[in-house]
Amino acid sequence: MMTTSTPSSQTKETNYEIIFPKGEFWSDEPPLETYLHLTQIILLLKSLQWLWQDREDYFAAGNLTIYYSPKQKKSEFFRGSDFFVVLGTTINPNRKSWVVWEEEGKYPNVIIEILSDSTAATDRGEKKQIYQDIFRTPDYFWFDPYTLEFQGFTIISGKYQPIEPNEQGLLWSEQLQLYLGIYEEKLRYFTAEGELVPTPEETAVQEKQKAERFAAKLLELGINPDEM
Repeated sequence: MMTTSTPSSQTKETNYEIIFPKGEFWSDEPPLETYLHLTQIILLLKSLQWLWQDREDYFAAGNLTIYYSPKQKKSEFFRGSDFFVVLGTTINPNRKSWVVWEEEGKYPNVIIEILSDSTAATDRGEKKQIYQDIFRTPDYFWFDPYTLEFQGFTIISGKYQPIEPNEQGLLWSEQLQLYLGIYEEKLRYFTAEGELVPTPEETAVQEKQKAERFAAKLLELGINPDEM
């Protein structure tokens, strides 16, 4: 779920410098831990892309390495976030990682971590601190697909403060202008009016059901829809 290198893991300076290649930075994230983690990330990505299909001013990705070394080195200061959104950029699906110094210094506006037994402590502690103090990511959420633990934080006066749920138990993301909440044991987006943001497949089903209801109504009125 994540890969990390911290200042404590760096070797002491010597009288020579290692030169790292300046080519493309590939994502260095390990496989997702469970099928639930995979489907949750895909769900978040797919439904947001469907909702924002007319937008080209953002980048959303899952299980992708974020490189943020002030020395612009691949060997230090990198993190793997389960899901993140960067606003004010380009979609560009050809990115192999997110390299901050190659992206005008932009960090994610929203990060969502999918908790697991091996990452939960880090997601609640060390990562939260990094996202607050270094990334300055305005909105941070975590979700456990097994226990359904769900929390969200937003930066106020430089510190993460818990986001209070509304009457439906939804948490507002100021950055996304959307709510997040649990629906059928999955983390989903909701509009400002509290309506579920559908996936393309769910939209297709809704349209089919709508057409079937309309056809049934016509039949009740003695009108054959096939003759229209």
